[in-house]
Amino acid sequence: MDDRSYASTVLVGLAGAALTAVAGSREWARAQGEAAGLSVDAATTGSESAPLVVALALLALATWGVVLVLRGRLRRLASAVGVVASSGAFSAVVLAFDGARNDAREALMSQGGTGDVAVVSLTVWYYAAGVAALVTAVAFVVAVRRSPGWPAMGTRYDAPSARAEAPVTDEDMWRALDKGHDPTS
Repeated sequence: MDDRSYASTVLVGLAGAALTAVAGSREWARAQGEAAGLSVDAATTGSESAPLVVALALLALATWGVVLVLRGRLRRLASAVGVVASSGAFSAVVLAFDGARNDAREALMSQGGTGDVAVVSLTVWYYAAGVAALVTAVAFVVAVRRSPGWPAMGTRYDAPSARAEAPVTDEDMWRALDKGHDPTS
């Protein structure tokens, strides 16, 4: 069960963090209005309205790389950092609800449009950023709870001083295999 939760949690978390970063840089709000009888359109991006979303999404994405490399308590700590980063990205998206619309309205007015007859709407990218950040946070919560049972990288990647001594006799090698350890790493 833990091996399946490991792969699915990491894949969902990576996809969520990547989508949050992409959606955070796309168009979040559009405003349409008139200026001197002509139709005027303006838009604002997530990076303009809530730049913290992209930064925290990239932090969450990098944290998944750290979770893959670490094990034990450090993996759990890195997952907790990911919960904070992705929750922060979600909060920034929610807090930008009015800000993105106001930014689009101001962009319209800077092009000569009148703010009182403007039609302002949020795009699907705004909602995608929020949902993806929430999915990433949930994946990190799962990682905090289940990561101690997840497989870890082999000891061959550890520093030489951190490695346990390999068994020397054939008998020791067979015992290591019986316990589920790889005596060659």
